[in-house]
Amino acid sequence: MKILLHQCCGPCSIYPIEILLENGFDVTTYFYNPNIHPMHELYKRLNGAIDVSRYYNLKCLVSNEYGLTVFLNSEFLDSRKRCSFCYDIRIKNVAKYAAEKGYDCFSSSLLYSKYQNHEEIIKICEKYSKKYNVGFYYYDFREGWKTGIEKSKSMEIYRQQYCGCIFSETDRYDKQLSNQLINRIESDNSVEAV
Repeated sequence: MKILLHQCCGPCSIYPIEILLENGFDVTTYFYNPNIHPMHELYKRLNGAIDVSRYYNLKCLVSNEYGLTVFLNSEFLDSRKRCSFCYDIRIKNVAKYAAEKGYDCFSSSLLYSKYQNHEEIIKICEKYSKKYNVGFYYYDFREGWKTGIEKSKSMEIYRQQYCGCIFSETDRYDKQLSNQLINRIESDNSVEAV
């Protein structure tokens, strides 16, 4: 059975790939992530995804769309809706591509992360499975969270520090960087916060 696996990144796709191969799937990976910013972060993750696919001797499809314009012109600008938009745009793209190219089904490495909204991802996958008349293969890849982390470290695959969008980068670093700046201001009387 031919499956198209959406890769959000290399590390998150390791365990899903292993499970799919163990279950006899003919796996092709597909990297489409217009949410990832800045561009140098996108290319680090893309290289990691390619390295993982190559490690498992899989064909890796890569979208050549950076996606900044699509992402910034979207309704996601309400940051409370950003994750829903992000899941939707990526899953829609992978389901449509899978249907157009004759894959039996699709899945996503988004289902591996314990930090993502698992139930919402499933609902969106089911919606696009019906819309494009292509199967959606569900598996709770979160069970392999530790396995995937350890394997990505041993493979020396780039491991990102935030989900991908500019909002998640801010969530990840804001407090840390703000505290560093406050400490600098407090210790240097030539700097004053206004």
